[in-house]
Amino acid sequence: GTLWSWGYNNYGQLGQNSTIKYSSPVQIPGTTWNGSLGNRSISGGYEYALILKTDGTLWGMGHNGTGYLAQGNTTQYSSPIQIPGTTWRSVSSYETHALATKTDGTLWAWGDNTNGVLGQNNTTQYSSPKQIPGTNWGSNCSGGNGQSGCVKTDGTLYTWGRNHAGQIGNNSTSTDNYSSPIQIPGTTWSDIVQGAGDTFSFGLKTD
Repeated sequence: GTLWSWGYNNYGQLGQNSTIKYSSPVQIPGTTWNGSLGNRSISGGYEYALILKTDGTLWGMGHNGTGYLAQGNTTQYSSPIQIPGTTWRSVSSYETHALATKTDGTLWAWGDNTNGVLGQNNTTQYSSPKQIPGTNWGSNCSGGNGQSGCVKTDGTLYTWGRNHAGQIGNNSTSTDNYSSPIQIPGTTWSDIVQGAGDTFSFGLKTD
């Protein structure tokens, strides 16, 4: 249950209460960090990190330029700081926004929202967790550079955000962004991963 980090640390993203670079693993204070579940429990973004604990709390550290540490501000933190709420189940982040699910099946998002990636039917930036409409969201969600996606417990798949290359998957290459979740055709989806760039997505089915 210990957590370790290393590498660049210019914004305190290694959680050491400093901005010193480390070239070997160094332990982050605390125990009961959650790395044992078969879901997304640790995620890194643009010089920040989000990590779950086994008690269902969620913690962040590092850069916070668009509020992606969910503290209601854009303040940098070099030590782990708790994100409001409990019963968090999974977390996924990419660059400047984050997605997280709770054990009650709700889905939450925060950070930059330029392309509607927070699923709020707008492009407003949020520095605190904001619930995405709907229930029965599963733990397999993914944030990409300009788009987001999540699988529901019934095997349906939803995506939203930027679509200039058809990365939303709705048989369209419209330059329009989608700021609310769009269902992808088919069922028996089990996972989604947004591409490392901003132009493609991968989906896995149960077969």
